[in-house]
Amino acid sequence: MKRIDVHYAGHLYSIGGREFDDVRREVSEAQAGGAWMVVNDGEGSRRDAYIWLSGGTPIALIPIPSDD
Repeated sequence: MKRIDVHYAGHLYSIGGREFDDVRREVSEAQAGGAWMVVNDGEGSRRDAYIWLSGGTPIALIPIPSDD
């Protein structure tokens, strides 16, 4: 997998170097009690962003396959 795009609060973020199922599980667990998730904000150079996940937080995860 190349990356996972994250649509959250009208913004596009990404996550690299992780498996889709692990990220999906983390989101599910965070929505049960609330938690911060580290995502990438920016293109080219990495810039960490912290988004708050809790019950009722709309979020979409889009797996982007590698070019192989």
